Amino acid sequence: MVAVTAALLLVAGCSSSSKSSSGTSATTATAGSAGSSGSGSASGNTITVGVLTDLTGAGSNTAGSYPLGIKAGIGLAAQEGYHIKTVEADSTTSPTGILTAAQRLVEEDHVFAVLLTSVVGFGAAPYLAAHGIPVIGCACDGTEWITDRNMFSVIGTEDYNKVQTTYGQFFKDHGVTNLGAVGYGIEPSSADTAKNAALSAEHEGIKVGYINTNFPLGSTNVEPIALAMKDNGVNGLATGILTNSTFAIMESLKQQGVNLKAALPPTGYGGDLLTGGPGAVQAAQGVYFLSGYEPVEMNTPATRKFQNAMKTYAGVTGDPTFAEYIGYVTVDALVQGLKAAGKNPTQQSLINAMLGITSYNAAGLYGDHTIGWAMDQRGLYEGAGNCFYITQFQGTTFHLVPNEDPLCGQTIPGETVSQAP
Repeated sequence: MVAVTAALLLVAGCSSSSKSSSGTSATTATAGSAGSSGSGSASGNTITVGVLTDLTGAGSNTAGSYPLGIKAGIGLAAQEGYHIKTVEADSTTSPTGILTAAQRLVEEDHVFAVLLTSVVGFGAAPYLAAHGIPVIGCACDGTEWITDRNMFSVIGTEDYNKVQTTYGQFFKDHGVTNLGAVGYGIEPSSADTAKNAALSAEHEGIKVGYINTNFPLGSTNVEPIALAMKDNGVNGLATGILTNSTFAIMESLKQQGVNLKAALPPTGYGGDLLTGGPGAVQAAQGVYFLSGYEPVEMNTPATRKFQNAMKTYAGVTGDPTFAEYIGYVTVDALVQGLKAAGKNPTQQSLINAMLGITSYNAAGLYGDHTIGWAMDQRGLYEGAGNCFYITQFQGTTFHLVPNEDPLCGQTIPGETVSQAP
C-alpha cells in the first residue's frame, strides 16, 4: 500500500550472506533438496524457510528488525503445531545482492519458501518464480507481487498506477492547501508514491506546488528542495523516502520559515522513531505517521496478541517497528497457507492454496478489513480496502487521530499515476 511502498530504500552493493537462525520453540527440519527445482515438500508440519531482507545497506534502517517479527510469528506457529526453521539471507539492499542471496537459499539451503521484505525484491523475483518458490512478504518494491502467482503480499497488492482518495482526504482534513511531494528516482514505487499523493491531493482541490520524483538515494542535500517548496508556497509534505530524509526536509523548511500544516512520512511509526534517539523524537513532534495495521495504541485483541508474542518470543518490550509488524504477519500468512494446503504440502500445493485465500485479515491487525491473494483480487486497492491508520507523535508517545483509525478512501476512476508530471 501507499503507506509502505517506500519503506525500505536502495543502495549500491553486490555481496550477500546467509546464516541459520532457528525460530523460538521450533523443531527444525529441511524442506527437502528438491526445493531448488520448485518441487520441494514439507515434512509433516515442519519446514525450512528463507528470510530474505535488507540486513545491511540503506534498507537495513527499516528492515533490520524484520527477523524479530519473524521470531514472534514462529513462536505462535509452534503453538499450532507448525515448526519452522529459518535461514537468514542479506540482500545488501542491492538488486544483484538479493539475487545472489536468493540463489543461495534455494540451491544451497533448499528452503521450502521465502519470507521477503526488501525494496530490491524485484532483483530476485524472476528467479524465485522460475523455481516455483512460494514467496510471502511485503510488496515494498514493484509490481511483481501483482503478476507473479508465487508471490503473496501481506500489505496487499496495490496497483501503483491507480490513484486513491486517501492521501488527498488526509491533507484536506488537516488544512493543507499546497502540497509538496518527494520520491526516489531509483525506486519505482517510491516515485509512484509521490505521484499518487500529488494526484490524490489535486482530486481534493489541493494545489501541488512542488513534486520531485528523482531525489537521489542517500542524498543529504535537501536545501534546494526546501527552497523550491518555500518559493512555491508549499504547506504540506508527502514523501516516499526514508523517514530521516523527510525529517531533514522538514527541518530545512523550518529554517526557511515554512510552517507545514501536515507532513506524512510513509514509515516511522512506533519503534522505528523511538529508537532513533533524541534528535528523531524532537524532529517528529506533531508529525503524523501511517500504519497499514492497527497501531498498538488501539489496544485491540489483535494488537495485544502481537505485543505479547513480540515480548515472549523475540524479547521486544517497546513499541513495535514496521518491519516487526511485517515479519509477524508474514509468518501468520504462511501458517494460513499451510493450513489450507493440508498435510505434507508441496511448494506448488502451498501456492495453489494461497491463491485460494480470498479473505485474509493479517492476524486480526486489519480490523474489519481483509485482503485476498487470488489473481483477480490483486491491484484493486491499497492495503485492505484503501485504508490506513494514522497516529500523531506528541511528546514521547503516539496518539490516535479521531476519524482516522482507519482512514479509508476510494480508487479514483480514470485517474492514473502515469498522468502525473
